[in-house]
Amino acid sequence: MSAALQVTAFGLTLLSTLFLLLATCTDCWMVNADDSLEVSHKCRGLWRECVTNMQDGVRTCDQYDSILADHPVKIVVTRTLMIMADLLAGLGLATLVLGLDCITFLKEDPCVKLKMCYGAGVILCTGSILGLIGSVWYAVDVYVERAMLVSHNIFLGVHYDFGWSCWLGMAGSTGCFVASVLLTCCLY
Repeated sequence: MSAALQVTAFGLTLLSTLFLLLATCTDCWMVNADDSLEVSHKCRGLWRECVTNMQDGVRTCDQYDSILADHPVKIVVTRTLMIMADLLAGLGLATLVLGLDCITFLKEDPCVKLKMCYGAGVILCTGSILGLIGSVWYAVDVYVERAMLVSHNIFLGVHYDFGWSCWLGMAGSTGCFVASVLLTCCLY
């Protein structure tokens, strides 16, 4: 039973870490269509903003000026939290790999391997909380931005939605959290 939980947690951690990395690196955190005719599709991310022409599929991206330039708080906070979540998820994955029963590292001391699995669970829990805070922070800020435009009766022909990168960040964080629960609570 313990080996099955470890392998399940490993698979979930691997998939969730990939989701977190993709969410951090991709550029579709907020999606808006410039008009109701769907002529273009704009994605805003943590690192750049891209516009795709729906008629011919041409995509152009504008990099933000500098990482050190003044950016909105939602971008700076989300970048920081997502990078920390990526690093912690990677560290948790490495620790979990070393703690798996099927790996011959420290095979003579199963107590240490079990503690490594518990440690990986704690690291993954911390990373998942940071990733979830970053993803939800950005999503709430997008919602508030849209609500402010609606409450002031400002309609610019723009409709804001959460992009697939935001959903990947939430899914990756949730997966890391479930893996950490498997490792810390269910592993005996």
